[in-house]
Amino acid sequence: LVLKRMSVRKDYRGLGIAAALGRTALAFARQQGCRAVVLNTLMLQHRAQALYERLGFCRHRRYVLPTLYGRLANCTITVYRYELP
Repeated sequence: LVLKRMSVRKDYRGLGIAAALGRTALAFARQQGCRAVVLNTLMLQHRAQALYERLGFCRHRRYVLPTLYGRLANCTITVYRYELP
């Protein structure tokens, strides 16, 4: 199962919508029998990273984007993982 992107329009942020979407995605994955949910985020998405950690995701690893731009700009990707019971 793949959820490509999740975002909330700027004027609706801070209302708990992203947290509700995240909890819903986790519940759906659990119902489908998934063992874990893994997501990637860019180094600049600090608010998203804070949300993922509030939802219970753990930092799994970090790596520099393996492209010329990624190496030049030191564009770091953080991988988060949520283990499902």
